[in-house]
Amino acid sequence: MPNRTINPTGVSYAQAHLVEAPTRWLFVSGQIPVDEKDRVPADFEEQCRLVWRNVEKQLHAGGMTLQDLAKVTVFLSDRRYREANYKVRHEVLGGHSPALTIIIADIYDEAWLLEIEAIAAA
Repeated sequence: MPNRTINPTGVSYAQAHLVEAPTRWLFVSGQIPVDEKDRVPADFEEQCRLVWRNVEKQLHAGGMTLQDLAKVTVFLSDRRYREANYKVRHEVLGGHSPALTIIIADIYDEAWLLEIEAIAAA
């Protein structure tokens, strides 16, 4: 299914992501920086990479990939993580640009520095 970013002139980032007649939607609940052994990395970048791996596992379980992401919401526990979040997100997604919202918020567990929820379509 052709999914594409809509980025009209005069705006600084991808404003929308167009999904044309998807046959399947996958709604991924907020993924957290906890591994299969219930460990939480202390470092933000490690937590961020772990959360993206958890998102990717959910996508694969639904027969999808990161390229099928249409909308991503990132919850950061502190705005000081914005640059590191940007760096890791671009490493993980490459040139793929789903619609994106970043919210600075209190996270459920104080050890978690971020949480990511996503919507994919294929």
